[in-house]
Parts: sequence; C-alpha cells; structure tokens
Amino acid sequence: MEGINNGGGRTTIIGSTGTINLSPPRHQQQQQQTVDLTGKVHQIPCCIKSNGPSDVSNYFKPKSSGVEIDGGLAVEEACFRGRNLQGVTLPLPEGYSGFILGKKNSNKNKTKKTVGRSKALETSSNSSENDWETLAKCGSMTFWNHDSLPSQDDAFMRLFHCFAVAKALHEPVSVEELKI
Repeated sequence: MEGINNGGGRTTIIGSTGTINLSPPRHQQQQQQTVDLTGKVHQIPCCIKSNGPSDVSNYFKPKSSGVEIDGGLAVEEACFRGRNLQGVTLPLPEGYSGFILGKKNSNKNKTKKTVGRSKALETSSNSSENDWETLAKCGSMTFWNHDSLPSQDDAFMRLFHCFAVAKALHEPVSVEELKI
C-alpha cells in the first residue's frame, strides 16, 4: 500500500491489492457445499459496534405487514432497539449470487512504514492482509427502512437497476438490430 500525506498528518491510501476466493473454505470443501443464507441476509439502517456472536434470531423477528409495494413485494415489519423497521426481501436476478465474505485467517506479520512526513502506516509484510474467502452465499437480501415503506426510490432498490443495465449491455446484438 502507498499513501500520500495531504497535510494535517492524515494519510490517504492510494491503492491496495488483494484476492477474493469464491470457492468454499477448506473446512467446507469436504462437505462440497457452502452455507446458504437465503432469507437470512439483512441490510439494516444502523451501525452495530460489535463483531462477536449474537443470538439475532431470538431477538430480531420480522413479520408480514400485509402490505405489498412495487409489483408485489411483500413488506415486513420488525423492531431494532425500539425503532420500527419496514423492509422487503429482494431476490437476486437469475445468474447472480450473493456471497458473504470474511478475511482469510493467516499470520499477520505487521510492520511499520512511514510515507513522507506522515504518521506511520501499518502494512502487512505478506499480501494476505486483503485476502478474502467465502463464508456463505445467498439468493436474496432483505433491506430495511426506519419508519417508512421501502420504495423504488431507495438507494438500495436503485442498485438493483444496475443488473438490468448490465444485462442490456452484455446481450448479443443481431445484425438486423445494428441496421438503422
């Protein structure tokens, strides 16, 4: 990694490299199956400052609201820390898969490197600092809003429009379609 000191002692990272391995981790390869979390992947509008285990399914229990929006998407309701959430589950388009990634476990031999007059940057002496592996996969995702119904205008829903654009860009074009 390289950095540039942009004044005030802050360092901006210019570039970083790494790998993403989408095959199952070695401990799952014996089973020849990646864990499927379809229906269990949620994007909630909050920050959780914890990375340990939690009994989420015991406390976070979405239920149907009986409301449908935008072409038959069923709205669900849930509460998180006393806040009402309303969400919809979006299936990933045909040909797409969702992957839950985790940093690959390895020996992290950290070294210090200084760039210009900036404070020390931590960089790894081996390239495995940015190596990721598949922990699970999913075929759908549920996204949630605070106190408002999800709509096609939400940023997360607009992201799904990119799939249609990508399909149109990569679809074969016939000779007849090229003639004006």
